[in-house]
Amino acid sequence: MVTLDDIYGARGVIGARLHRTPILTSATLSRMTGLEVQLKAELLQKTGSFKPRGVLNKLAALTPEERARGVIGISAGNHAQALAYGAALEGIACTVVMPETAVAGKVAASRDYGATVIQYGASTIEAFAEYDRLRESGGYTAVHPFNDPLVVAGQGTVGLEIVEDAPDLEAVVVPLGGGGLISGVALAIKLQRPDVRLVGVEPEGAPSMFRALEQGHIVALDSVRTIADGLAAPFTGELVLDIVRRYVDEVVLVSDAEIASAVGLLLERSKLLVEPAGAAGVAALLTGKGGLTAGTRVVAVLSGGNIDPARLKELL
Repeated sequence: MVTLDDIYGARGVIGARLHRTPILTSATLSRMTGLEVQLKAELLQKTGSFKPRGVLNKLAALTPEERARGVIGISAGNHAQALAYGAALEGIACTVVMPETAVAGKVAASRDYGATVIQYGASTIEAFAEYDRLRESGGYTAVHPFNDPLVVAGQGTVGLEIVEDAPDLEAVVVPLGGGGLISGVALAIKLQRPDVRLVGVEPEGAPSMFRALEQGHIVALDSVRTIADGLAAPFTGELVLDIVRRYVDEVVLVSDAEIASAVGLLLERSKLLVEPAGAAGVAALLTGKGGLTAGTRVVAVLSGGNIDPARLKELL
């Protein structure tokens, strides 16, 4: 299990290399939902998402032999960019596997940061299979996108900042893909403020954590179909599933239409360009999901802002 000390340790490792992202208020969202809504703007983090937090904490712990082998990751986009960015900072060779359908801008950014990008398969399901093959046969050091205690501890620094910058909060709503972000945030908050309600939000077309909780074990999805590519994990992991079971109060599902509406609203009214994955929490608030009563002081994590211009045009 990841501890609160691990998360504080990760903050020390990350140091000043990443931003402390702001928490913003939203009168419009508060009025529309009947809640007191604040937004944790992780879309303003370096590489455009929360992902470098976990990556930098993981890379700092590698042995010289592990660094010499080079690192490999699997991602629809945000973890790939973060791993490429972090590996460049650390002087480590980096390879990332991405599906052929990955957002073009995320692929280009990963290459620009210095990674070798291998595109494989029509979905994250097929890309994960290729990642496993290369990880086992290529001699790389794997940096998993979510099911790693060092990665979880790094993502938990988001939760530390929320507790410190919104001390009167009563609930936190977090987008949920593989589960690394919500696991870290839940630990950082619940181990200090057990009274705070934690809600995870998954797309209806990629409910890997929802199904795992429902069935009591990890479930490999047969298909993944969602506009929220950053939440398109085809399965979760044992570590994060255990943390979510213990510390997350509820996991809810939102539709692609609800996510798209949240993306448009955040752009129009809050002037924030949030990718579909990052808008999932706001989608849950707008549709009344998560069991929050009127007037609840809630922070919604906007986990990323790496959206393809063509996709944005479609959504709007």
